[in-house]
Amino acid sequence: MVAPRPLLPRNALELTILMPCLNEAETIATCIGKARHYLHRTGIRGEIVVADNGSTDGSREIAAGLGARVVNVTERGYGAALKAGIRAAGGRFVIMGDADDSYDFSNLGPFVKKLREGAELVMGNRFQGGIAPGAMPSLHKYVGNPVLSGIGRLLFKSPIGDFHCGLRGFDREAITALGLESPGMEFASEMVVKATVRRKAIAEVPTTLYPDGRSRPPHLRSWRDGWRHLRFLLLFCPKWLFFYPGLVLFAAGLASMAWLLSEPRTVLGVEFGVNTMAFSMAAVVCGFEAIFFFAFARAVASDLRLLPRDPLVERLRRFWTLERGLLIGCAVFAIGLAAAIVAVGSWGKQSFGALDPAVTLRVVLPAAAALIVGMQLMFATCLLSVLNLRQRREERRQEKPV
Repeated sequence: MVAPRPLLPRNALELTILMPCLNEAETIATCIGKARHYLHRTGIRGEIVVADNGSTDGSREIAAGLGARVVNVTERGYGAALKAGIRAAGGRFVIMGDADDSYDFSNLGPFVKKLREGAELVMGNRFQGGIAPGAMPSLHKYVGNPVLSGIGRLLFKSPIGDFHCGLRGFDREAITALGLESPGMEFASEMVVKATVRRKAIAEVPTTLYPDGRSRPPHLRSWRDGWRHLRFLLLFCPKWLFFYPGLVLFAAGLASMAWLLSEPRTVLGVEFGVNTMAFSMAAVVCGFEAIFFFAFARAVASDLRLLPRDPLVERLRRFWTLERGLLIGCAVFAIGLAAAIVAVGSWGKQSFGALDPAVTLRVVLPAAAALIVGMQLMFATCLLSVLNLRQRREERRQEKPV
């Protein structure tokens, strides 16, 4: 349960209604009119801000003529326009929505109510509030939005059912503190993800999506912008991007090599031998690299404070010291070196003449895998220790008595 907001200082603005705009001359007047009607009807002290992203159709002039404050944004992109608008907003709360008349700015009461109750981010949910016929392409309605929102909930344990709703409200200071950076459409996902991982108070309200009032195609490009959203979700979750795939590759490759170490195996009439072992070795090496990429990504993210600390990762970091990492790496390398010596000895017994690869590679491939992984362990541990230096200094500083 979040605490209600304290009363505003006298004459302070409570609400900024923010509209990103790029050539919306056909609909901007309607949106501003609905927003003004809402402020007048409710008596809320507020303003209307239009973040214009380079309109050439007179949108800026229309907005200014209707009393909106126009912020000219030179950097192109949906996220760039919103970031500039949020910086310029004078209200404690901001409600942002597209300027294409697809959302009803005269019905913002549920958002304001949740914000006053203490929510720091209030998302609209179009799947709960309703999607009018023709308002959303079938590809977005049944595939794009549900899939991307589902991935977001899975990766980040977010409570939000509609990651990409364009109508949302938030506490301006709380969202500004997130350090949002995306200049494009993925800004919508970044806001939800960062608010979730920083444990902001999030709420959701039903919202209706209507067909927009434009005669031109929308700015959104389904495949390009869908990929940008997915790319952001994966890059911001290194556990799913690196760790889990790496762990599967490493374990599968190691098990396969162990299974084939003594002799070829036949399954359903198909023989698996040293060629399969070669691919298994590649899986072991690539899987190991992916696991350490996860460690590097977490170290950098912690240093930049992009992700919250994970208790399990913190325990592993404290265990995996430079000394332990070098010792384990040396041990794995020594195993590989011993196997390599055995392999060379077996070649010597045959006077280094013609060798049967089906026999020799059963020792050579595991030896090579151990040598590579051992060297990588030592080098990766050194690099990880460098990345963790700053974090350890901060921890020691916090432990010192004041």
